[in-house]
Formats: sequence, C-alpha cells, structure tokens
Amino acid sequence: MIKTAVARRYAQALFELLDVSSIEPTRVALTGLGQAIKDSVPLRHVIASPAFGAEDKIAVLAELGSRLGCPPVGKTFLSQLVKKNRVGFLPEIAEAFTKLADAAKGTQQITVFSATALPPDEQKQISDRLRAMLKRQVEVTFHTDARYLAGVQIRLGSTVVDSTVLGRLQAMQSLLTKE
Repeated sequence: MIKTAVARRYAQALFELLDVSSIEPTRVALTGLGQAIKDSVPLRHVIASPAFGAEDKIAVLAELGSRLGCPPVGKTFLSQLVKKNRVGFLPEIAEAFTKLADAAKGTQQITVFSATALPPDEQKQISDRLRAMLKRQVEVTFHTDARYLAGVQIRLGSTVVDSTVLGRLQAMQSLLTKE
C-alpha cells in the first residue's frame, strides 16, 4: 500500500513537470525501464546493491533511459529516484505514470486474454465494441493463455469480466466448496 502511494506521488510529480509533447516518450521509457527492472536480475542487483555508488546507478539508468528515448526531464527524475533511494519503485511509478498519461489523453487501457490468438477481425470487433460501450478511446492489448481453455477475460483496471471456461470452473468450485 505504501509503495503504491509513493509511486503515485512520484508519477504525479513527474507528470506535472512534463510538457504535452514529452509525456508519451517518458511513458515509453518508464515502462521499458520498469519492465527491465522486473526482468533483469543483474539490473536489480546494480540498483539494490550498496556496492554500487549513486553515480554508477545514475549512469546505468541514464544510459538505459537514453536508449529508450527518455527526455532530459525524465533522466533528471531517474537521478532523483536514485538519490532518494526510491529507484526500486520504478515499475510501480511507471504503472502510475501510464494511468496519468492515459487519463490525460482520455484513453482507457484494456487487456483481453483468450486461450488462443484471436483473428484480427475479432480483435477489431472487440475493440470497437469496448470503445462504444465505454464512450471513450481504448487501447486494447490482446494476450493468449492456454489455461483459459475457451472464452475471453477482459480487464479494465481493477474490473475483470471473465467468460472463460477456467473462470466458470473456478466459480463452480467456489460454490461447491462453500459451506
């Protein structure tokens, strides 16, 4: 809970520093950096280890930020995260920043999961239907996961609409084991 609140404050502060043209490059860079921290054990080690000084950590993050197209304000922000010992919150900050950027653009991030890859025409139908229902721009990301067996699961923030076979089996199991 505390980590999320801190991440939101840092994301809000960065968002307020940026002009409109640099919001999207910053979002892309932060998302990339957050994903790199989640995926790379050596990067997490460099960031967390006291064996590496603040300047080394700043240099590593600045280089990664440059490769991801991060604007100068974003690089200064990364430097401040290192100095304030908050760089471990970067994945959560990236997520909070993405939500702010989407809200500013008036778009909604939606994730759709299915057991098999959906054909492009079905993806377009789902996107169009969600746009019409929500009456706003949507960015739909499609993922496949064979565990679902059939059907789709749609995630809009904390709301989940689950019409998968797996979801229905889990709901039945929950009903049958309740007493």
